[in-house]
Amino acid sequence: MIAVVDYQKGNLKSVERSLIAAGGEALITADASEIAKADAIVLPGVGAFANAAATMCELGQMEAIRDRVRAGVPFLGICLGEHLMFEHGVEGAPEGNPACGLGLLPGTVVAMPRCDAQGKAFKVPHVGWNTIEMPSCNGGVTVPPCGEGGGNAVLKQSSLRCGTARGTSPDSAALLDEGQAEPELSSLRSENAGGAFPNSASQPESELAFPDSTPQPGSELAFACPLFDGIAPGEYFYFTHSYIAPTGSHTIAETTHSVRFTSAVQYGDRAFGVQFHPEKSSDAGARVLANFVAIAARG
Repeated sequence: MIAVVDYQKGNLKSVERSLIAAGGEALITADASEIAKADAIVLPGVGAFANAAATMCELGQMEAIRDRVRAGVPFLGICLGEHLMFEHGVEGAPEGNPACGLGLLPGTVVAMPRCDAQGKAFKVPHVGWNTIEMPSCNGGVTVPPCGEGGGNAVLKQSSLRCGTARGTSPDSAALLDEGQAEPELSSLRSENAGGAFPNSASQPESELAFPDSTPQPGSELAFACPLFDGIAPGEYFYFTHSYIAPTGSHTIAETTHSVRFTSAVQYGDRAFGVQFHPEKSSDAGARVLANFVAIAARG
């Protein structure tokens, strides 16, 4: 059974339905004792880090999840769930006193910058379809054991530059209500092919455009992470967030919006987090969830 953790944040039913459609047996639960005996755990959610962390502590979920993940139980954090894998987060917390997360991965989740290095303004929250790419400075890194962070994307082409970007401007992530429809990816691709990067502040809000970043046949780039089996670098997923996780050896995918940021992480062999919403990401998202169900089934 896959426990979908209910800590009073949204997207629970859509995540549960998507896991069932992927072949999993899923149960929404707020009960720490149910989480503690689950075969796998999914931590979804939208909202503020500090509020979510406080609720999880009050319900006994934080300790239950931390213990199970460190014991090797398959885990998937989605959006805010990915953020909560880290030591700290500033969203919703008093200035200078970040809230504590699960502490599985090192670092602090911070606000996404509203401008890039050249001063070009970008819309924050970052909402819409965007691509995931190979980590820029993680090529060939072996996944560290549990407790040291992780990341196992393999980069066969090592000409990409390294860099870590951290934001400082506070904002709240846009919340996707249950059942709210995201833009149709296929129509956006066909109508906006060749345009500017999505969600640049210089574009009208209704005109999302996408770069042609899909790898060409024969590309040497490939994800080695089992969560991304069958997913090529350059694939589109649906994002809605204002905060970004720190980059490190745990980073297994990155995305660019004002800065290049961590969009997927790994802890140990079977715990993962994604910044995007797979349950709202069409066929690619369904494939990611199916991969997680397969990882969970292997026990």
